[in-house]
Amino acid sequence: QVQLVESGGGLVQAGDSLSLSCAASGRTLGIDTMGWFRQAPGKEREFVAAISRITGSTFYADSVKGRFTISRDNAKNTVYLQLGSLKPEDTAVYYCAAGYSVLSGNNNHYNYWGQGTQVTVSS
Repeated sequence: QVQLVESGGGLVQAGDSLSLSCAASGRTLGIDTMGWFRQAPGKEREFVAAISRITGSTFYADSVKGRFTISRDNAKNTVYLQLGSLKPEDTAVYYCAAGYSVLSGNNNHYNYWGQGTQVTVSS
């Protein structure tokens, strides 16, 4: 089993920046892809960004490309999501996910999920 714990959410104003962290623990050997998803009230969970723990390759949703940056620190088993130029439509619960497959925006390709952290962007 792999445990994921997100942190760093909060209330910010439009245009601000915010940094999220996801610490992984447990049987992380074999986990390749770490991703971030988000779910706004009344909407389905959507892909945000993903990174390969092995190669460092990244993959972003078009809606956040150029504004958000995903990175990882393998020594700390931690993945980060830097959110920039935030908009009210970025308001959601942000979830960290881990999986054994290659980079993917499909939530079915992820095996483990964190509890989520709330990000609220006021206008």
